[in-house]
Amino acid sequence: MNKSRIFGALVFTLAVAFAGAAAAGAADENPPAIGDKAPLFALKCTGGGTHSLADYAGKIVVLEWTNPGCPFVVRQYKDGLMPAAQKAAKEKGVVWLTINSTNPGHRDYKEPQALKEIFSEWKAAFSALLLDADGKTGKAYDAKTTPHLFLIDAEGKLAYNGAIDDDASGKNPERVNHVLAAIDELLAGKPVSTPTTKPYGCSVKY
Repeated sequence: MNKSRIFGALVFTLAVAFAGAAAAGAADENPPAIGDKAPLFALKCTGGGTHSLADYAGKIVVLEWTNPGCPFVVRQYKDGLMPAAQKAAKEKGVVWLTINSTNPGHRDYKEPQALKEIFSEWKAAFSALLLDADGKTGKAYDAKTTPHLFLIDAEGKLAYNGAIDDDASGKNPERVNHVLAAIDELLAGKPVSTPTTKPYGCSVKY
């Protein structure tokens, strides 16, 4: 085999290997589907320390993506809807982790102390407010909006992915809270009847 053929074969082999590695990497980055194991994470808390999903093995966990610069988030908190949902979930033994994935370079970014003060003023009732400034956890779950909610069952599997409720406009007094409904079904030993909905809100500022 002459040199040009050897070189061509080498280039082809490397291209195939690279394509295979890229495909494998893409597969690893696929967000979890309903019933899949929820991606593990460990994030710093505005209250100090680190919270790991593994810390809550055997418990139902809610993940709420947030950004206090988003009007949808502001409405949910100032109208008392999100704090009420957080309180109701915690009273049932559910862990509620609120996550901020805003990039430090974005105008919506707030330092941890400022975040604490804002959510304290809004009477938030989450279990912890976590910082995901590099966006790795948000992207692992494919969190798209603020708010965007995920529910993890006691086996560590994703049970719900979507909106907090069915009231994107904020004008429906008969709104259904999808997350609380899903929690009640899990606690009753039932499958979640509506495991996915379309999240609404502002885009996550990765």
